[in-house]
Amino acid sequence: MTAIALTIAGSDSGGGAGIQADLKTFSALGVYGASVITALTAQNTRTVARVQPAGPAMIAAQIATVFDDLDIRAVKLGMLGDGPAIRAVAEGLAGRDLPIVLDPVMVAKSGDALLADDAIDGLRALLLPRATLLTPNLPEAARLTGTPPARSRDQMHGQALALMQMGAQAVLLKGGHGQGPQCHDLLMTPDDGPRWLSAPRHATRNTHGTGCTLSAAIAAELAKGWPLQDAVAAAHCYLQGAIAAADSLTVGQGHGPVHHFHAVWPHA
Repeated sequence: MTAIALTIAGSDSGGGAGIQADLKTFSALGVYGASVITALTAQNTRTVARVQPAGPAMIAAQIATVFDDLDIRAVKLGMLGDGPAIRAVAEGLAGRDLPIVLDPVMVAKSGDALLADDAIDGLRALLLPRATLLTPNLPEAARLTGTPPARSRDQMHGQALALMQMGAQAVLLKGGHGQGPQCHDLLMTPDDGPRWLSAPRHATRNTHGTGCTLSAAIAAELAKGWPLQDAVAAAHCYLQGAIAAADSLTVGQGHGPVHHFHAVWPHA
């Protein structure tokens, strides 16, 4: 059967993150992608000029209509924007038994806020307990746990455990905002001890959409039926290739996108 994944996220008019990055990632990995748009953004590689949320009724209608017809095998949650959107998504997914990858998008690469401050409690209460995997970066983990950003492996381990105690079934804490020549991501699951996924830190500013791409890649592999640990490892490898090839693209004047189709398009 055709593997189908659903992304519930905001649209990036610049094409590097959000819904657009998710659908590119699904396609690159051989998975059919469906989408529920939670917000429109006027966005490019340098800035988010404007955000217009979709109404909760429209979000709910998209979710219900997609599930009514398509055999969705995994869901990726990205930018949700505000409290009403979070409630609409939580209600739309209630009772659906399938993997959910929650990327708690809060701030764009440009520094612009993408999640209202008063929506964080709703994210913690309504969606963290539904998450098969939570994929925060260091600043997002800090906001969710109410602690300073982790600066060491021990601190990352402590925050990952805290997030699991808050309800997430598993956590992939991403170390891209850290320092040093190596980037270290931490996978914590109920069944295994800490598992570190490390890779050289690439010298590029073209990293727009890395978080979206990674979480979408994990959802794609889960939609194919892979176990969580295998899905995370495969997605991590895919993202490293996309970052390594990012400079072969010439897109925009700011933080350009990663190369989602690095295995298909020729590049230098």
